[in-house]
Amino acid sequence: MGKKVTELETRRLELQDRLDAEKGTLERNRMGQFATPTKLAVEMLGYARTILGPDATVRFLDPALGTGSFYSALCANFPATNIHSAAGFEIDRHYGVPAAELWSETGLEVRLEDFTRSAEPEGSEKSNLLICNPPYVRHHHIDSGDKRRLQLRVREVCGAEISGLAGLYCYFLGLSHNWMTGGGLAGWLIPSEFMDVNYGKSVKRYLLDEVTLLHIHRFDPMDAQFRDALVSSAVVWIKNEPPPDEHRVRFTYGGTLDAPKMEKSVSSETLRRESKWARYPAKDEAEVIKGPILSDFFKIKRGLATGNNGFFILTAREIEQKRLPLEAFKPILPSPRYLLGDEIRGDRDGNPLLDTRLFLLDPPWTEAEIEKDHPKLWAYLEQGKKTGIAARYICRHRAPWYRQERRPPAPFVCTYLGRGDKKSGRPFRFILNDSRATAANVYLMLYPQEPIARIMQDRPELKRRVWEYLNEICPRAMLGESRVYGGGLHKLEPKELGNVPAAAIAELLPEADRPRGANQIELF
Repeated sequence: MGKKVTELETRRLELQDRLDAEKGTLERNRMGQFATPTKLAVEMLGYARTILGPDATVRFLDPALGTGSFYSALCANFPATNIHSAAGFEIDRHYGVPAAELWSETGLEVRLEDFTRSAEPEGSEKSNLLICNPPYVRHHHIDSGDKRRLQLRVREVCGAEISGLAGLYCYFLGLSHNWMTGGGLAGWLIPSEFMDVNYGKSVKRYLLDEVTLLHIHRFDPMDAQFRDALVSSAVVWIKNEPPPDEHRVRFTYGGTLDAPKMEKSVSSETLRRESKWARYPAKDEAEVIKGPILSDFFKIKRGLATGNNGFFILTAREIEQKRLPLEAFKPILPSPRYLLGDEIRGDRDGNPLLDTRLFLLDPPWTEAEIEKDHPKLWAYLEQGKKTGIAARYICRHRAPWYRQERRPPAPFVCTYLGRGDKKSGRPFRFILNDSRATAANVYLMLYPQEPIARIMQDRPELKRRVWEYLNEICPRAMLGESRVYGGGLHKLEPKELGNVPAAAIAELLPEADRPRGANQIELF
């Protein structure tokens, strides 16, 4: 069957390119459709055969088939006589119908239906090898009613309480539990972010308690597995049986599944204490931080999400051209790439002294007041309704839809995206904000809290010294708290920035005002 499989794989790749081009990148991103590269699929099925043994008889299942990259790799790695059955689900007929036609003479059963709604099999119909690259649909693209259905169903199947912030792939993982035989093997190609984020806690709990977690291989983010998805990927191998006592999990990084660049064996008990699994295999178990951290001094918030930057953020010239009332706007910082320095001064009105000066639309009036007193602004907002901006997720959850979140100016802001290989040596920038500009969600905003807020008010010169200390924080400490995405891009959320050690800032305070005690790592 070897020659035939090679010919079919060649046809499949041509089919994949054609179908992807017909659909477009934006739509595929929304539906989480990222095809598995052939090389990776073959590597995963070869690894599966190593675990199962060369003579194993396989009942194969792929809950998110696409055009069949994993099935093709199955045929390339396992003799046809060892493949007892093979089935795949595909909800999108755009891919499913051509895939069914392509594989029609090979014995693959293509089910054109939603895996999450399908009735579970009985006994001998269950699979002993499940390989899947589930759709990477973010939570805000999942309908609220559908999300609730998925949460309830996963709880029934395996007891996991999936967070409302979880992506669709987490539900696929939980729902597949009853599709596998006892002792069956599953390999999941999923975003590695579950290892570090809050919504991943329930996934990690499932992996530690309900199945035997064998191996997590994390790819080098500089080698993004999917050319059009900005995520770093991991392959998670599990066996559908309770974990043995004193179980240890294999963590590998970089290279291939069989020949990784790094490797470490980590006990399940250690993993229960560790909130960030992505530290393995490069690092040892996290230590308790003995001393103050940034959240001891600052309330840290993500910058505001406007709902549509092109509509809500305008230049002074655009405001003048549209004849909109300046009182409906407040200054907002531009993207970090437009800030040549790390210090922002303000003019007499507090507006940033920058070449790129932007203003955020945030009218303090009701719609009735705007219609009566500001007809040009009324017409502009009506344009936002007609073009669908008011109906977007963020806008429709505000009242009124054009009113922005409350984000007063912060004296310090931090870029929330950065790269570990920057020539400056600083993946993240702390910016001193002496203007009254707020910031969008490309920044983290640091608001001093007591006692440092009071001390800075009494001693204004302290503000600059605090900023200097912020920029002297060890880059490795920042990267250690961040999560990593494809291409080596690191991201910090407010809580993660808050966990960064900040002993140097404590030295600026009187002894009586310094925070005391150790900060414990978060357990789950």
